[in-house]
Amino acid sequence: MTSAGWAGATGVNGDGWRPQVVALDIDGTLLKWVEGSGAAHEEVAPAVRDAVRRAYAAGAHVVLASGRSPHGMTKVADLLGLPDAELRDGDRLWIVASNGAVILRYPPVDVVHEETFDAREAVQQILERRPSVLVAVEERGIGYRINDHFPPGELSGDMVVTPVEELVAHPVSRVIIRDPEATAEEFVELGRSLGLHGISYVVGWTAWLDLTPVGVSKASGLSYVCDQLDLEPSDVLAIGDGRNDIEMLTWAGRGVAMGQAIPEVVEVADDVTATVDDDGAAAELARWFPTAEQVEV
Repeated sequence: MTSAGWAGATGVNGDGWRPQVVALDIDGTLLKWVEGSGAAHEEVAPAVRDAVRRAYAAGAHVVLASGRSPHGMTKVADLLGLPDAELRDGDRLWIVASNGAVILRYPPVDVVHEETFDAREAVQQILERRPSVLVAVEERGIGYRINDHFPPGELSGDMVVTPVEELVAHPVSRVIIRDPEATAEEFVELGRSLGLHGISYVVGWTAWLDLTPVGVSKASGLSYVCDQLDLEPSDVLAIGDGRNDIEMLTWAGRGVAMGQAIPEVVEVADDVTATVDDDGAAAELARWFPTAEQVEV
């Protein structure tokens, strides 16, 4: 793993590599999970916030990469206090939203790239197998259109109950399928049984399934960002914990799984850090962007 852009930089490890891009998952990486739910606490631990800001202050491009919709991600940027004009005047963050289907700059919200697809057939197949599932489609900048209400805290913004046929009447960037009565394992089997054409799926920690266009993932979104920055995958440090992080961790020059990540994620990672409850993202970032005290040691 080498990066000409950081030649001569040593980090804590002294191996000559230091990331120019820091790609961060949100839920389960920056934000701790609410025990027993599919939602996360909307607060960033001080150690994690400080570590992210050190990376930013050192000149790294901090990119938030999540399955969340754009409006669910900008508030996390605000929690991090980024961008910060005192550290980098005129800077705007890159954000990879909706599992790579939507890419934006912030602030203000400026969508620079979006992938859409026709989800009607896929949703129909799912409803034939599981008629009671919850379905959601993002209403950018507002919230979601849903066929029924999701468990509290799992979606952000305003919710507009809408018939399913209207939800997918036009091309969309992402469809969420949820069944609070099912398990993640059951949804993995559901995804495998669909035989979808032109559509990808990823299952979350719970019975939560995201549908996106084939070839669209956090990795494809980050690749778009790197092209704009004239950087390579080898320049990227990516940290995540979920199935929707697998492509990103495989693609990045250094992919790190959180300590609580499922085995499928750990298997593709270059390394494993501490759990989100133990501020694992901060521990990994400290390897490359240490505190003044760590440098002295």
